[in-house]
Amino acid sequence: MESTEGGGMAVMGATRRMCRWCPTRALRRGVYFLLLWCSLCYLVFRFSGQEEAGFTHGGTGRLLLQKIVETRAPPFATTESAPNVTTEFNPLEQEPSVDRSPSLSEQDMAEQIQAKIPNLPISYWQKYKGKAMSKNKTCAKFPSLYELSFNNMYWQTLKTSNGTFYLYGAYYDNRTLVAMKPVIRVLGMIDRLEPRVKTFCQLWFEGYKEPVFAKVWEYKYIWYKKWGNYKNGLFQPYLIGCQIPPGHRHLVPQSVSLVERPCDMATTNLRVIHNRPPNGQKEDFAVCVKGLDFLHDDLSVRLVEWLEMLHVLGANKVFLYELEVHPNISKVLQHYQALGRVEVTKLTLPGEQPNIPGLLHMYLKSKVTNKRQNELIPYNDCLYKNMYRYRYIALLDTDEIIMPKSSMSWKGLMEIVVPKALKTKKDPRASYNVRNVYFMDTMRHSHGWFREIPHYMHMLQHVYRSVNYTKPGQYVKCFHDPERVLTLHNHFPLACLGGSCSSYAVDTEDAHLQHYRADCVNTLKKSCSQEYKNHTVLDTTIWRFREPLVSRVTETLLKLGFFTTNSSSRLVDLPASGVRRK
Repeated sequence: MESTEGGGMAVMGATRRMCRWCPTRALRRGVYFLLLWCSLCYLVFRFSGQEEAGFTHGGTGRLLLQKIVETRAPPFATTESAPNVTTEFNPLEQEPSVDRSPSLSEQDMAEQIQAKIPNLPISYWQKYKGKAMSKNKTCAKFPSLYELSFNNMYWQTLKTSNGTFYLYGAYYDNRTLVAMKPVIRVLGMIDRLEPRVKTFCQLWFEGYKEPVFAKVWEYKYIWYKKWGNYKNGLFQPYLIGCQIPPGHRHLVPQSVSLVERPCDMATTNLRVIHNRPPNGQKEDFAVCVKGLDFLHDDLSVRLVEWLEMLHVLGANKVFLYELEVHPNISKVLQHYQALGRVEVTKLTLPGEQPNIPGLLHMYLKSKVTNKRQNELIPYNDCLYKNMYRYRYIALLDTDEIIMPKSSMSWKGLMEIVVPKALKTKKDPRASYNVRNVYFMDTMRHSHGWFREIPHYMHMLQHVYRSVNYTKPGQYVKCFHDPERVLTLHNHFPLACLGGSCSSYAVDTEDAHLQHYRADCVNTLKKSCSQEYKNHTVLDTTIWRFREPLVSRVTETLLKLGFFTTNSSSRLVDLPASGVRRK
């Protein structure tokens, strides 16, 4: 008994000593409460995370309304003048803006394609697709557009036993002086000199189920071999001729295919262009411009001034071809297209030549002779599209103006010039050429700005020119009579109807070509300073048109958003100068 009681007492003593380290009741309650709070927080945060995941990744549970609060300052407000505005964006109540236009019908789509690629006979093809059209089952089948050999969007390719043809356009030529009229002209480039391969035109007429064959009788070379690149393998510009056979000369073909043998399955099919004036009356003046290559040069404001100047002088329409241009230039061209004063045709280089933006510019800058040969395609396409619609056609660059001096318009100029030409020779001329004179940037920079003229009016500000003109016949530009010219070069006709080309040199007292450049052309660099830069004269002929020109250009620039709220110009006085005035 004594031993048992002693043992019990020992245990109780040990227990009391251990309980010194046991928590009190209040402390235990605090621990329990903390554990409970942590558990509740865990559950809340976990539930909230699942909701966010469901909202972000498309969970199927019903979501609480989520609101994105965006704080921003109103447009054109400064942080000092206007407080931040808070707007609420509820994604559950929003619908993205997308194009919900109805799908285009095949007819609508065809019209859009036709506008983009004028040489494609898409309307004619649509009308007869699915119908048997051929000479017989094995000969000269009408080609589907899906079977054509396209090249760089706007070209069609014919591969022959001796060279490859890159075809760009086809035209109906029934002009008075055409010896073998009517003729179908096909414009393109061939990688051969003096092609000897025999080819044929398959002519397709409205209402005919089989083609009419015509042998190609002419490859008209649109180049002089002394200018260079005269070798096989390089693209050479040609105008190909097919005479419409008897029995069909009262009809205009709808399309033409060029083939090596009459029964060949064609890989080309070009719409035959035959543009007549809508009211039967020719307008006075058309201007043609080669492929624009200004991808990184924003010449938009100068282009507006140039186009308005042409309009003031009497140009009815300007036809431009576009290789690659700055977005602001596109904006200007679209504006004038909407007004009906400009027509823009997209253009590429044929074959393996580069059409990559930027690289195309580098190629043309490096390969100048290739560039000049390529330019002949848009020039002659413009001629043949407009030969029935205008009395005169001028080929100009966007830094050139044919400026009348003895009259106030091109029409008034020609009323003076044509009688003068007839006095020296009774036969009408194929063209009337004006001499070139330079209005260089440096000639203006040495004299300051003119106070009464906005800085952005480049031509009105640049009225100092060289005293000397370039030599007669060099760098001239012409008014061409489309009834008489056959093929055109940048500066003059290369071939004419009815014999050799006759061109009348317009007296510089009546008109000249105002050429706005930073420097002379490369071929005149050596003599540029001595002949042109160092001898200048003030020529304010263009100021006769200052009021309407400034008004029209400014109105257009405002409409197109070229002026910003902080744009301004600082004008300075023109210092006195001892140069001669004219």
